[in-house]
Amino acid sequence: MSRVCQLTGKRPISGNNVSHSNRKTRRRFLPNLIKKRFFIPETGKWVTLKVSAKALRNINKLGIYAYIKKLEGQGVNTGVKL
Repeated sequence: MSRVCQLTGKRPISGNNVSHSNRKTRRRFLPNLIKKRFFIPETGKWVTLKVSAKALRNINKLGIYAYIKKLEGQGVNTGVKL
């Protein structure tokens, strides 16, 4: 199961753990992903998406249908059939 947001495309990035003595070891920064079911009233269907917290905020602001339409207009493949 990949740790990638289906809507925003956020994925893990790499960086360093820095100790008190300033030694650096490699680490991964994982995105804040939530697996959530959404009901799309325009189509009357439920969809399950793995979304980041940022995408969830945008869905709450715009609505799921409008947000997916906006992303499709930008050329993002969301994996949701509208």
